[in-house]
Amino acid sequence: MSELVLVTGGTGYIGGWCVAELLRRGYDVRTTVRARGKERGVAEAVSAVADPAGRLDVVVADLTADDGWDAALDGVDHVLHVASPLGGADPAALVATARDGALRVLRAATAAKVKRVVMTSAANAASPSSYATEGVTDETLWTDPDDPALIPYRRSKTLAERAAWDFMAGHGGPTELATVLPGAVFGPVLTAGTLGSVGIVARMVSGRMNGVPRIGLEVVDVRDLVDVHIRAMTSPDAAGERFLATGEFLWMADMARILRDGLGEDGRRVSTRRIPDLAVRFAARFTDPSLRDITPALGRRNRHSTEKARTVLGWRPRPAERTVLECARSLVAHGLV
Repeated sequence: MSELVLVTGGTGYIGGWCVAELLRRGYDVRTTVRARGKERGVAEAVSAVADPAGRLDVVVADLTADDGWDAALDGVDHVLHVASPLGGADPAALVATARDGALRVLRAATAAKVKRVVMTSAANAASPSSYATEGVTDETLWTDPDDPALIPYRRSKTLAERAAWDFMAGHGGPTELATVLPGAVFGPVLTAGTLGSVGIVARMVSGRMNGVPRIGLEVVDVRDLVDVHIRAMTSPDAAGERFLATGEFLWMADMARILRDGLGEDGRRVSTRRIPDLAVRFAARFTDPSLRDITPALGRRNRHSTEKARTVLGWRPRPAERTVLECARSLVAHGLV
């Protein structure tokens, strides 16, 4: 009998790919959605990769509420907790929803005695507080959540992962935990629904980004990210470990060049004009408050090591250039740019 894996947030970009790849590899999959009416959409999205017939169960369980989680975990062997609820504009709510959602999943998982939970954190939970710090860091570093300059997203991911490890430290049952810390997630899309970080590529290819700021991204392909989650789920050596899954570093200017040169006619609207840091900071302060969270990343020089995932799990991510181009081509094919 095939093992049953629960994936939280099957309508999300990463969650959808987790469901699809698990089905392709022969697992039975149960996934959560926040409300009724989304079941068919999940099945249709993943059918491009694997036939979900008879092996996909979609249940309602909201990370912001207790209802449904015990039933969702009933009979489950493993959990990939990749969903994270958005907390709205309130920074405190962002932290609370991410942390409390993770704890709801872990409580239900440990009560059901699942074998292992793999939780998606973020590389920003294993980074120096200052983006400008040079060097390469690994999983032994924890971001300081008390730094007043830390943006709410980084604080929420750090505190949610901390809470997960603290919970498991006080739990004596058979359930194990591993965490995966990705960088900027790109790659093909399964559906025109939730795009996540892929929206950056969509804006570049559509011409809605009239220049590129001096921001660097550690690009990881969504398919490789799912692969490292499954490796962390199945490897005996992964229990109790954090794994960075950041991929190759590219400046946004490099991404623009790759798209402009590699897409042919579809890349004609990509702007390669570089926006000075001062102009980004001015716009963030006076004309576009949505830019405020990216200003600390201007000129960011810190990198992350993926040596642990490579040596312990045998993980081998594909080149970032290939990921960026295949992401863009997928967006074009879906009519999203």
